[in-house]
Amino acid sequence: MNVHPRSADAAVGPVAGRSPGHNAPSSPVVLGLVWLALVALAVAGRAWQPATHVTPLAAVSLAAGAFFPGTLLAISVPVVSLAIGNLFLPPYGSLLEAVVIYAAFAWPVLLGRVGLLGSIGRQTRWPALIGGALASSLVFYFATNITFWLTTDMYPKSAAGLLACLTAALPFHRWMPVGDLAWSLGIFGVFHAATAASDAVAARRLAPRRSS
Repeated sequence: MNVHPRSADAAVGPVAGRSPGHNAPSSPVVLGLVWLALVALAVAGRAWQPATHVTPLAAVSLAAGAFFPGTLLAISVPVVSLAIGNLFLPPYGSLLEAVVIYAAFAWPVLLGRVGLLGSIGRQTRWPALIGGALASSLVFYFATNITFWLTTDMYPKSAAGLLACLTAALPFHRWMPVGDLAWSLGIFGVFHAATAASDAVAARRLAPRRSS
């Protein structure tokens, strides 16, 4: 059995007017609520079905990177989510395996931080989001299974052994790209809908009133 599954925002509409890049800084209350919501979603989604890899962890990392104004704050979302979930799951096989799994779920934050995904909520680059979700899944697959190959005696330490390990892991991985893609589109879609609703309310408040 292979590695455990744990293992530019531009002006839009009458109330926009932001420069390309991340959304304008939100209030501490909003940041805190979004942080809690993303962590809760990641923990609950991971606990719901840890065997098929269809978890929101990669999607949450992408969203955190695109939403939060600081890299450390964004990375804390997947790291804390994993730490909480690990309290209820079997331990990792080695320290190296743990480090690789944490890194594999934290690195997608960087895709959002550098602006590759556009601005979450208003100008999301949907093709880039799809690519980022699939890349997250692919990196997890190779990183965790190469680590499994290196740290166990199940496969020979040869090219043939590595190929056998990667081949045997495919059934465990088959639903992960689907899950990462679906969760990413869903989470970013919710941000988009919430932002559109907020802009509509703000536009209505700013619209000139007709005098009778």
